[in-house]
Amino acid sequence: MKNLDWAVLIFVLLFIVIYGIYKSKKVKTSASFLGGKTNPWWMVGLSIMATQASAITFLSTPGQAYHDGLGFVQFYFGLPIAMVILCVWVLPKFFKMNVLTAYEYLEKRFGLSTRILTAILFLIQRGLAAGITIFAPAIILSTILGWNLILTNIVIGTLVTIYTLVGGTEAVSQTQKQQMIVIFIGMFLAFFLIVENLPLGLNDALLYSGQMGKLNPVSFEFNLNNRYNIWSAFLGGTFLFLSYFGTDQSQVQRYLTGKSLKEARLGLLFNGLFKIPMQFFILFIGVMVFVFFQFEKTPLNFNPLSQTLKNNTEYKILNSDFDQLHEEKKEKIIAWKTDHSEKTMSELKDLQAKEVVIREDVKKLINKVAPEIESNDKDYVFIYYILNYLPTGIVGLLIAVILSAAMSSTSSELNALATTTVVDIYKRNFAPDISEKKYLNASRLFTLMWGMVAIFFAVNASLFENLIQAVNIIGSLFYGVILGVFAIAFLFPKIGGKATMWSILIVEPVIILLYFLDVKEVIQLEFLWLNPIGCLLMIGAASLLEGMFKKVTI
Repeated sequence: MKNLDWAVLIFVLLFIVIYGIYKSKKVKTSASFLGGKTNPWWMVGLSIMATQASAITFLSTPGQAYHDGLGFVQFYFGLPIAMVILCVWVLPKFFKMNVLTAYEYLEKRFGLSTRILTAILFLIQRGLAAGITIFAPAIILSTILGWNLILTNIVIGTLVTIYTLVGGTEAVSQTQKQQMIVIFIGMFLAFFLIVENLPLGLNDALLYSGQMGKLNPVSFEFNLNNRYNIWSAFLGGTFLFLSYFGTDQSQVQRYLTGKSLKEARLGLLFNGLFKIPMQFFILFIGVMVFVFFQFEKTPLNFNPLSQTLKNNTEYKILNSDFDQLHEEKKEKIIAWKTDHSEKTMSELKDLQAKEVVIREDVKKLINKVAPEIESNDKDYVFIYYILNYLPTGIVGLLIAVILSAAMSSTSSELNALATTTVVDIYKRNFAPDISEKKYLNASRLFTLMWGMVAIFFAVNASLFENLIQAVNIIGSLFYGVILGVFAIAFLFPKIGGKATMWSILIVEPVIILLYFLDVKEVIQLEFLWLNPIGCLLMIGAASLLEGMFKKVTI
């Protein structure tokens, strides 16, 4: 990056942090720190979107489209359905009870044990996810830019922790407003510059990418081993989003900051209305990057660490074949641009298929020769384009977009973790009657603690594998069970706390077992299906146990 890029990056990030601290300087009570009900609907909506839109969204999604097309947008098809259900049935209960956390409701319905157990499940999965939302952009930025990975993790985590610790929920909401503005400006600029620099006109680019299978957003194939299709989207996706937005405190806390039930509902519906177009737009940017790179020589693998294999004999052969293929394809595209003949397009499809084979062979070679290098390069495609083809200044802005997205997600997570710890664990069980000032100090202390935990997970995340793509998988391991608890609470009044608590202890290990059986290829079950399975198993197990407990009592 050039000096101007650094100046833009530092200015944007410091402005966001200082603005958040300034706007939240009046926070004097634990209630306002953890969840003051002051925000209008549009601010609630932006905060919800910013919480969900992590850095992974802006790093991985264009790369996903570059390789696989628009199919990933199906992941969000269940979102509007979930938003409507939550607005009609869930939000009124939360606002009527004036809760700070979703888990407060569970105590009145089931008792203290179920509330604490569900809160602990949330703390486990969200505490780990907070580390991943820091680590995911850090590992990519450190690889691309040559930054020290540990230092990058610490800087991102420290910046977020500072303004979340000082201003709590108010600081999170205020900074997310600025972060979303930066994100939208950055992505629209990126799209404009990509289209402006395309060797093809936009119409030809759309026609070409469509012929290459990049513009097919929907798959109707019913296949449990297919991660993204219309069935997993509407069934698995709806359950996932019901759980994420209805029971995950990082999102619940965002709409509980609404001035009223009406404002909170409008904020959720705003998210349901605009999230799919936003994801479609980001994916479409990736498709345009694909078209752009038909005319530019790209590396065999976009992960720069793969260049350590450049002296490998097999790699040299693949690279030579790739160079020859690229030149041949480029000539064919220029010819197709003139005649639009089916014969030329058929030849281009054959060449594209050969390119895919070569890229897959490179991944296999990396896995064989250097297994410590991430061979899946989807997360590196867009950042490669940014650094190599965008003008000075814009590069700094788009790096700021990526870091802003990481900060917005992480700040919501830290705030939610602190709130749940204070309200559901500390205040309820250990300090029910201390002064307001001590509650505020405890809230800040737990924010600091969870910030340090997140940084620790991020710094040590390289001990694990495939974490860049793991956030939704981790959520799915827990969300189905947690959603099942709330579904029982809302829909099955005859099922009590004892049956529900024992069902959690039984079903959660089963869900984790199913996931590992899939990893070991004993069964075929993509992670989205864990959400409805977990929820339905919870309802079934609790119903059976409630019947058994009643018989024993009789």
